[in-house]
Amino acid sequence: MRRMKLAITGLTACSGCQLTLLNCEDELPELLGHCELVYFPLAESGNVLDVQFDAAIVEGAVSTPKDLELLFKLRNASTHLVAYGTCALFGGVAAMNNRVSTRRELLRSVFGAGEKLPESFPPAPLANFVSVDATVTGCPPEKQEIMELVVALAAGTLPPARSYPVCTECRSHENLCLLLEKRELCLGPVVQGGCNARCPATGIVCEGCRGPVREANVAQELELLLERGFGRDEIERRMSRFKPEWDYGKRS
Repeated sequence: MRRMKLAITGLTACSGCQLTLLNCEDELPELLGHCELVYFPLAESGNVLDVQFDAAIVEGAVSTPKDLELLFKLRNASTHLVAYGTCALFGGVAAMNNRVSTRRELLRSVFGAGEKLPESFPPAPLANFVSVDATVTGCPPEKQEIMELVVALAAGTLPPARSYPVCTECRSHENLCLLLEKRELCLGPVVQGGCNARCPATGIVCEGCRGPVREANVAQELELLLERGFGRDEIERRMSRFKPEWDYGKRS
């Protein structure tokens, strides 16, 4: 079977999603049996973009002209383009202050008033600019989901999308409900599962790092949290940490 040609790279991001792939030490031999890593700047030098890829896996939000240029090149050169990680899907941490301050104000706070500011615009997900064929959420994604993606692409298909919240996994493990029983600000009901409820299982509330589950009942979650005494500003600040824009009136 022909190994597929794969591109893996990042835009405005911390590179944590790509590092998670590199941390699949036990799985890497199987992964390399399915694909040829033609373009992977984080892992090797001498990369070229003047080839056609079977798939491009892209981490990070789009926030600079260089990001956009690279994204267009990868989209044009790839049969499948994969939004890889929460920033690529929803804007993520890079975009969390989009609605709080102007881009110029944010850049000034980082570079200082006396410095020339880099060319930049509010970070946004890949789908705002190009068509996306598959997604892998998470901050960072789970190793299992990475392998599912690569194996599916090698077989000429796409991995199935998960459509259940973190609460489903939490209840399957019989964890104490942090939202209903401990009355804490947990986002499990509206956040995409697949993490095995890792945080709630240890008594830490779900912070929403995997982004919203499909058909999330956001309005009901908001009502529950308001009833428990949390302020709306606090709720929206917490929810916007990984996805800046929620429809707070949405009911499933």
